[in-house]
Amino acid sequence: MKENEKKVLVTGASRGIGKAIALQAAQAGYPVIVHYKKSETEARSVLKEIEAKGGKAELLQFDVSKRDECQKVLDGWTAQNGALWGIVMNAGICADNAFPALSDENWDGVIHTNLDGFFNVLKPLIMPLCRKKQGRIITLSSVSGITGNRGQVNYSASKAGIIGASKALAVELASRSITVNCIAPGIIETDMTLNAPLEHILPSIPMGRTGKADEVAALAVFLLSDAASYITRQVISVNGGMV
Repeated sequence: MKENEKKVLVTGASRGIGKAIALQAAQAGYPVIVHYKKSETEARSVLKEIEAKGGKAELLQFDVSKRDECQKVLDGWTAQNGALWGIVMNAGICADNAFPALSDENWDGVIHTNLDGFFNVLKPLIMPLCRKKQGRIITLSSVSGITGNRGQVNYSASKAGIIGASKALAVELASRSITVNCIAPGIIETDMTLNAPLEHILPSIPMGRTGKADEVAALAVFLLSDAASYITRQVISVNGGMV
C-alpha cells in the first residue's frame, strides 16, 4: 500500500486513549477513521484537530456491541474504500462493583462492548486484510486483564478475553503478514480513571505516577509502522512497572 492508502480505524476515538492514538496516527501520516458511538461533537472536534495539523480524517459512527450494525456499516465502508491498513480496537467501557452486587446489565454491557466488540468489528474487516496480505491489528486490554482487579470481575474478564483472542488471531494471520498485538495500559489519566482511589493505587506503581494517554498512543503508532513488521502475538504493558 502507498502511504496515503494506509487508512487506520480507531474505535472509541472521540476521547481518552483513542483520541490520543487518532491524533498521533494522523501526525505520523496515516489517514484516520475516527469512530464514535454517541459523542459526535467530541469526535468532530478530533477530526478538526487532525485537519488543522494537516492530517486526513473522517468520521464513522456505529455501536461496537451491536453485531448487525457493525456488519452493515463496515461492509459499506469497505465496499467504497477497500481494505484498511490498521485497526485499533480501543472502544470499551467499565461498570465496576463488587461481584455479588454486579447486575446483569453490569456484566452484559461490559462483555458485549469490550469482548463481543472484538468479534463484531474485526469479523467484517479481516477478509479484505487477508486479500491484501498486509496490515496491523492492535487491541487494547488492561492491567486488569492480566492481574485481575477488585471490583472489576466483569471488566477483567473482558480484557483477559481480549488477550486470548488477540494471541489466537495473531497465529491465524501471521502467514499473511498481518500483525496482531495487544496493549495493556495501567492507570492512565482518562475519564475512566477520574474517580480511581489513587492514594491506594500509586504505592503499587514503581514509577509513582499515573500514565498519559500520549504514552500509550506512542506505542500504538509504532505498532502500526513498517518497523514493527516482525512483532506479533505480543501483550505489551504500559503501566509504570506494575506487576
